[in-house]
Amino acid sequence: MDKTKAIQLLEKYFLTAEEAATFLGISKQALSSLVKRGKLERVEKGQMSLFFKADLERRKQEQAILRKKYRPYT
Repeated sequence: MDKTKAIQLLEKYFLTAEEAATFLGISKQALSSLVKRGKLERVEKGQMSLFFKADLERRKQEQAILRKKYRPYT
């Protein structure tokens, strides 16, 4: 596998912590809290943390449901 193809695969299936926080519309601290509470998993390689896009998409749907339940008037 060449380098370009590997990068394309990474971009297709993973997001960095900063990208994940932006995707979910939360701060990096809130993202870290989700990881600590076991709500999200991350893959670590050295100093880099990566998040599965599928997990983030599932969490985003859960967030929408929770917001409707606990903040029905916003």
